[in-house]
Amino acid sequence: MKNLREYLEEQINENLIQATLSASRNKNGISKVKIRPIQLKGQICYQASATEGTKVLHKNYERMQLIEYLESELAENFGQFQAQGAVTDGVVLVSKKGKMTIKQKHHAPKEKVKIQAHNRVKQYILKEGVPVPFLIDLGVMNGQGKIVHARYDKFRQINRFLEFIEDILPRLSREREVTILDFGCGKSYLTFAMYYYLRELKGYDVNIIGLDLKTDVIEKCNSLAIRYGYEKLHFYHGDIADYEGVSSVDMVVTLHACDTATDYALAKAVEWGAEVILSVPCCQHEVNKQIRNEMLEPVLRYGILKERMSALITDAVRANLLESKGYETQILEFIDMEHTPKNLLIRAVKTGKRSDAGKTQEMFAALNIHPTLDLLLNEKTQEGSVR
Repeated sequence: MKNLREYLEEQINENLIQATLSASRNKNGISKVKIRPIQLKGQICYQASATEGTKVLHKNYERMQLIEYLESELAENFGQFQAQGAVTDGVVLVSKKGKMTIKQKHHAPKEKVKIQAHNRVKQYILKEGVPVPFLIDLGVMNGQGKIVHARYDKFRQINRFLEFIEDILPRLSREREVTILDFGCGKSYLTFAMYYYLRELKGYDVNIIGLDLKTDVIEKCNSLAIRYGYEKLHFYHGDIADYEGVSSVDMVVTLHACDTATDYALAKAVEWGAEVILSVPCCQHEVNKQIRNEMLEPVLRYGILKERMSALITDAVRANLLESKGYETQILEFIDMEHTPKNLLIRAVKTGKRSDAGKTQEMFAALNIHPTLDLLLNEKTQEGSVR
């Protein structure tokens, strides 16, 4: 009798027609996943379409990635897997106690499987074929607007970032100038994309300020802004913690500001009462240095697990602290894991409705951590009230 891995390796190949994960054990999560082979960039891969409520989420897998995904889902989340192939059909049933039953049926070969091209063409915000000056200078596009094959991932990343901004457009005023501040802007390709999208494509009156510690980068970005005629895009040399160049900001963006620099940026955003915060954290070392918990020692003794766990705790803390200051907060996937492990974006929208941070404070005590953002948002406030 085959084990699950043997069965999946025999079933998931170029002969697969379609497959379905069902019998979800999670009533509030994904109810069903349909799988089909597709051709993508000349290679066979497998598209998984997951149904969650009224939404259908699509993700593509290579063969072994799909097999590992199916193993994990059948172990944790689903009770049934049905597959139809050109030469083999099969079903996997998982009991409530976790016992797996695998049934497989071989049959005469059907007509050769016709693997369809990936026909769900992604509608990007920045269109291929429309030349954009900063994308040409970045080497993402050629002069005719065609995407350079080797830079397609960068093109996707830029568009993904603009999708996050598209979602919050109703929070930006059309009646006045909107001030956006980008901390740690670096080479600023996303800053330029944000300006181009909001001002050139959407017609918003935006004033965007980029801030970074690298003088040469700032000089180059300012020269490019002048060359493109982006009159309300300016770059300045400065430190996040000390910046006082504006008194109020509508949106704060912080992308890959290292370690506690992200916390200073978030605290500044709250201080200014920013309507929207978009933050991609990076290099979360602080909690990794502090965290101690006897119960979690079997996990924390492994450096790589401690590092990953600390990073996730750091971002969860940031999201919860922002909610305690009146923001509705989401943690979203920014770009795929194969491109960078720093793939989470915190999106916070001001609502004025504050959550209770009591549980968060209890977690600090249990893990022996003292996050900078908590100090910036809460302890300074308490000191001020005492005085």
